[in-house]
Amino acid sequence: IEIASQINPEHPVLIDKFLDDARELDVDALFDGREIYIAGIMEHVEEAGVHSGDSACVIPPQSITASLQSEIVAASKALAQEIGVKGLINIQFAISQSKLYVIEANPRASRTVPFVSKATGVQVAKAAALIACGKSISDLRSAGLLPIGEMGIGRGIAVKEAVLPWNRFRRRDGQGVDSVLGPEMKSTGEVRGLADSFGAAFAKSQIAAFGPLPKEGAIFISLSDKDKEASLTAVRGLKELGFTLHATAGTREYLSKHGVETLLVAKHAEKEKNPNAYSAVDLIAQNKISLVINTPFGRGAQRDGRMIRTSAVQRGISCITTVPGLKAAVEGIKELRRESLTAKSIQDWHRV
Repeated sequence: IEIASQINPEHPVLIDKFLDDARELDVDALFDGREIYIAGIMEHVEEAGVHSGDSACVIPPQSITASLQSEIVAASKALAQEIGVKGLINIQFAISQSKLYVIEANPRASRTVPFVSKATGVQVAKAAALIACGKSISDLRSAGLLPIGEMGIGRGIAVKEAVLPWNRFRRRDGQGVDSVLGPEMKSTGEVRGLADSFGAAFAKSQIAAFGPLPKEGAIFISLSDKDKEASLTAVRGLKELGFTLHATAGTREYLSKHGVETLLVAKHAEKEKNPNAYSAVDLIAQNKISLVINTPFGRGAQRDGRMIRTSAVQRGISCITTVPGLKAAVEGIKELRRESLTAKSIQDWHRV
């Protein structure tokens, strides 16, 4: 690095720092050169590090304080003003230890604009085009195209979920595609769930993208060491809902120490040594598992985890690979158990 800076000081070496346990946000905003309108703040369900196109997200944000939202508005306005935007800007933020970071700012429309428009009932693209042609945000408020205030709210809670083509492809060796999420975008579309609660909205989004979350049955759980503590409350929730839990040795030992009993399942490597052992892949193949929870460590999935996830994909069983996804699923299952989901048109939803 020292040599590189001496050879060409005009092109410095840039170093990225990864934020542990960070939440990511997408912000779509309109700026007219003087005033800003925040069309939507979307909180990602998955942690930062999963590509924004593959992460589920929710409007309005569910865990962002009012003070942080005010900071987001101020930062968005400062960025738009400095860049010189006249129309739409998309900004990706991260929050780590209550501190706001800017990941990137794009002075253009983003793929999230249609979702924001449907979630809030505001014609964001039309407003952006009019601003680009010289109209001000104040003009658009007077014309009734934008609501009063600096932020779009809408009614209820909207969850966007990515449609991922896991069951559409096969590798050359005949194995399924690994369903683990990461920094590379793999989605081929998206769906939306709209409801009065986050759990119900998330459950609707899962029905549209992957199939319904289970209301009963058996769940297989295998957690990396770094995810065990963060997952404990959610796993307890599954146990309280009456699910039978199967777990590999390390996960089972941790859960047992914290009062959550599970049934032991062998890893594939253990089954190779003991053919009579029962593995997660066996249970999945026999349709004895309703949901798979497997959080791999690092970008390179280990052999056992990959076999479990691909087996679940091949049989149309939902597979959750992140802790936030697990927590959201528990909320969704609770809502499914509590009441039947209802549906209505977007027009009826936004009609006062």
